Amino acid sequence: MKTTYTATPSDIEHKWFVVDADGMVLGRLATEVARIIRGKHKAMFTPHMDTGDFVIVINASKVRVTGRKAEQKNYFRHTGYMGHEMYTPFATMLAKHPERVIEKAVFGMLPKTALGRQKLRLKLRVYPDAKHPHGAQQPETLTFPKAEAK
Repeated sequence: MKTTYTATPSDIEHKWFVVDADGMVLGRLATEVARIIRGKHKAMFTPHMDTGDFVIVINASKVRVTGRKAEQKNYFRHTGYMGHEMYTPFATMLAKHPERVIEKAVFGMLPKTALGRQKLRLKLRVYPDAKHPHGAQQPETLTFPKAEAK
């Protein structure tokens, strides 16, 4: 009789990865980063355990989008008061807070649970330029195929 494998805390080993977002398409980058943060790239993936790895995204200000999303995409937030919806265009968000663009895209691809929020808060580090303070963790470089715009 076969049994289902479930990871235990002693089995889990976390690694650090660096991803260069220069010229990458936002959605394709976010799906790969979310997959690594969740741990789905490992054979020991267990949905209710934190089996994922840490991801450092550099050059967040150089990420791109396809089609007309650069003009049409808006980020929504609400102050809590009636009628106080705030919409921030993609270009403004990318200019002022490029790290938030990637964080929001990855958040949309993680489960909306306490574990999903914890993974986003602890495992994702985004920096607008090429410098990051995580050299002591000896991160490995990850490369994803760059999607061509049509």
